[in-house]
Amino acid sequence: MGGVPRIALQLSAPVALGLAIGLVLAFQAGSGNSGTDPVPLGAPQSPSLSGAALSLLTTPSAASTAVACELIVPADPLSARGLATPYQLTGVDGATPAQSGCRMSNAVKLGAFVQATILDPSTGALSVYDPLVVTQGTRPAVKPTVPPIPADAVVTIDFGFNGRNLDLAGATPATLAAAGCVSGQGGSAFGQIAFCNGVAFFRAVQQAERGGLLRVPSPGTSDKIAASGGALGTGRACPVTRNFEVAADQASADNVTTEYLLNPLTGQTAQDTTSNAGNIAGATLLFSRSDDSLLDQFLDPALGCSPLQAPDLADNDQPASSQALDEILAGAYQPKIAALMPESDAAVLGPGGALDPAKADLYRSELGQPPVGGRGSAASDPAAFCQNLVDIQTPFLAANRALLAAGQSPATTVGDSLLTYMAARLSASFGNLGCQRFGLTDPVTLTRNGAGAAIGAAFTISSQRASGSAGAS
Repeated sequence: MGGVPRIALQLSAPVALGLAIGLVLAFQAGSGNSGTDPVPLGAPQSPSLSGAALSLLTTPSAASTAVACELIVPADPLSARGLATPYQLTGVDGATPAQSGCRMSNAVKLGAFVQATILDPSTGALSVYDPLVVTQGTRPAVKPTVPPIPADAVVTIDFGFNGRNLDLAGATPATLAAAGCVSGQGGSAFGQIAFCNGVAFFRAVQQAERGGLLRVPSPGTSDKIAASGGALGTGRACPVTRNFEVAADQASADNVTTEYLLNPLTGQTAQDTTSNAGNIAGATLLFSRSDDSLLDQFLDPALGCSPLQAPDLADNDQPASSQALDEILAGAYQPKIAALMPESDAAVLGPGGALDPAKADLYRSELGQPPVGGRGSAASDPAAFCQNLVDIQTPFLAANRALLAAGQSPATTVGDSLLTYMAARLSASFGNLGCQRFGLTDPVTLTRNGAGAAIGAAFTISSQRASGSAGAS
């Protein structure tokens, strides 16, 4: 079953892109803005961006130090027409895109990304649609089409951001409340992440599963995955986003898999579809920083696995992944030791950096994850999460060193291969989560080049025990 796409519905084969597109893929170590670089899409090497394109993508704005942007959510965003209405990216506190740098041509630093996953409650069918984000004051490069969804569709919308804080604003005073949009708890923001209607969506998904309408396919198996010691297994289970083996960042459920096309000459954006890619000369593909994209786009192919996919309603039903689909798969096949959103992640900490279980529960509920203290959550209390990162992911990386070293790095400014990239992320997460507070030692020793990118990694795979943990492995 390795390498076979797990597709929720019967799909036609995807049409290969006939155009080499420059990919700006923005991944990072930790939560800063470092570690972004262009990566070629697919096998062919993409031509270099023109000087004009590079200028649009990299020239600092008048407010180049800005870390926050505002995203204007269209009216009735859960409806078909609302999904097809572009979101508008602009500055906070009345600042314009030019003043703030909050424009999609600056997506590497301050780009916003939106992703909808749709359930037909009468059939259990799932689909994906990525609403478009445009810079306020611009028009789409190609007008989005209205997706064909049933009148009673249950829709969840997930948001990602390449800056630090994304503020949501409604097109009308009632927009956000009516769509169940949340971006934090009690004035304490999630930061890069926001959601609309996730609680209702996952409740409907679970109901469809219980009623037999939605049967989530198995994650599948892979003969490429090695166990501790490097021995290849026979049909080892492919990982899901809640596996500690692949929870490469401090948050295991972080950001969307959305892609947009950018016309580098005009700064206009379009949905990433086969048709649009063929009609926008010199288009650049924009990605969000995303652990889900790391798993779906990089780790799964290296391991001989495939993500759960559903028809992309913007792209002639071509199979596509999404953050919500990753969570549906992980929920249906949750590992015994589950990497849930940790309470100690910066996104769910309260004022002053204090643990805030209510905020963590709100975040988890938008992704269908168990609450703090709920069934299966003990492995993700702050001490246990750290211990499991050390004791589960480290041996996985060491055992699969050769396989991952041959894999493509999402960002060569972080690591020169998939292995060194993940090793750097593991080490950064250890520090960002304060794992040393629990008597643990960073299990990764990195060798870096003059630019700071990891070019080698050594692992200490001896088991460690976190102080104050009752739910670790």
